[in-house]
Amino acid sequence: MLDKTMTANKTALVCGGAGFLGSHLCDVLLSSGARVVCVDSFLTGSEDNIRPLENHPNFRLITRDICDLETVDEPIDQIYNLACAASPPQYQADPIHTMMTCVTGTANLLHLAEAHKATFLQASTSEVYGDPTEHPQREDYRGNVNCTGPRACYDEGKRAAEALCFDMLRASKVDARVVRIFNTYGPRMQPSDGRIISNLITQALSNEPLTIYGSGRQTRSFCYVSDLVDGLVAMMNVSPNPNAPINLGNPSEFTISELADMVLAMVPTRSEIIFRPLPKDDPQRRKPDISRARLLLDWTPQIPLAQGLRQTVDWFADVLRADGDAFSEGSQADARPARGMVGA
Repeated sequence: MLDKTMTANKTALVCGGAGFLGSHLCDVLLSSGARVVCVDSFLTGSEDNIRPLENHPNFRLITRDICDLETVDEPIDQIYNLACAASPPQYQADPIHTMMTCVTGTANLLHLAEAHKATFLQASTSEVYGDPTEHPQREDYRGNVNCTGPRACYDEGKRAAEALCFDMLRASKVDARVVRIFNTYGPRMQPSDGRIISNLITQALSNEPLTIYGSGRQTRSFCYVSDLVDGLVAMMNVSPNPNAPINLGNPSEFTISELADMVLAMVPTRSEIIFRPLPKDDPQRRKPDISRARLLLDWTPQIPLAQGLRQTVDWFADVLRADGDAFSEGSQADARPARGMVGA
């Protein structure tokens, strides 16, 4: 459980604050008594995510790309860098910008942290491990990344951002911390972001075939957004600085086929599963070792996949109804009933 006294009366700059993860972080920080300055270019973020915060007295929005952000005209105590497209279709749409967001953008924010004497948290990713040959993945594993492949703009960009953080830390210029985020899900994911959970849920709600890439035997470990945000805040505020990256994710491991079955069990739908070729460099297994997070942050995920997935399905259903999408009372009239829960 988050200790709200950790963030009270502090000013936090949340870069990427209108995104899926960033907007949840803004909510938690504001509810904890912090002032929040949200920075977002809205390349992948959504105004809908932060609209409820617009009139909050402790919330301010700066519409800016972090590649162009050099100053902020008020004192800052903490900087969270979540500003980067995080799903393959999004970050591959403009790979050069993705790389520069990770490198130039992170460098700008580190210099900003130095100027304000602010604590800095870099949201890195399990993608730094590539298609891992070690399982589960520990923070001392150096990864198996294709540095010239179609995912390299993100994988290598995040690895470069980590290197910048630790260089600034070793130089005693910035109190920099790095977390490696594993697959995270929950309300406010974009229906079209291309992530496996949003894909499967929107397909099921729309009575479209559920698309699985590869055999379906590849695995992921899914962390609910509220758990992940608690981990971010804990890492930002832990003392002393761990001086090492820390994995944040839920170590419960599921195959993609198991995930698809769980979605079908929750959604009345006519959808069936279809299989498509696996994209290049797509990891076969992904599971975090969170021993370091348990020890140093006293952090362990609390929300099991069945519970978080139910909440996520309900949120997507509401969004698709509001948008007048394929999911409606009429389109569901002849849908087959949900199957019994799988893997609950």
